[in-house]
Amino acid sequence: MLSKDKLARINELARKAKTSGLSKMEAKEQTKLRSEYLSAFRSSMLNTLSNVKVIDPEGNDVTPEKLKRMQENKRLH
Repeated sequence: MLSKDKLARINELARKAKTSGLSKMEAKEQTKLRSEYLSAFRSSMLNTLSNVKVIDPEGNDVTPEKLKRMQENKRLH
């Protein structure tokens, strides 16, 4: 995940954008930091999903086929 410093800066820029607005440099920095955050979030989510198995109340494996294929491909490497 992103460092605490970067998360704090994202929040600081968001607060400033709501109150007084951002300069062009700050807006670019905010865009870059948000992009880094989303990339880290997506990577973390994919990692989590690669370890998920969906079971219905009757105990049947109902994991979506797309997820099963992704998990199998990960095991092959």
